[in-house]
Amino acid sequence: MVKKLLHTRYRVSDLEKTLRFYKDVLGLLETERMTSGRGSELVFLKAPESEELIEICKFDGSGPVQVGADLTHLAFEVEDLQAFALHSARLGYPLSDGPHVSADGSIIAFVDAPEGYEVELIQKAKGAA
Repeated sequence: MVKKLLHTRYRVSDLEKTLRFYKDVLGLLETERMTSGRGSELVFLKAPESEELIEICKFDGSGPVQVGADLTHLAFEVEDLQAFALHSARLGYPLSDGPHVSADGSIIAFVDAPEGYEVELIQKAKGAA
């Protein structure tokens, strides 16, 4: 049996553009950069208050990256969704959906990362766990 989730991998074509998005727009921290035994360029990122990592992989040998619509996304908690939306839009990444208020009062929105991956942003309702 598995013990814990370590990381999730997303493969991309433009590594540096993608890293600028995850670092500058989302504020993720780079924890490691390496080349795998098969030649993949790998960069590991994490959110400041999370243990799990995101692995961004560039491996041209796998062919073009094709991200299907509504196939996968990462979800991050934000303190202030409105402030995030302004920051993100200033950097060229406006919200692609939302904001919407959920049944528990949380506010949810989405922004599209380079390569077409969707990122969900959640501002938890006051008092929500």
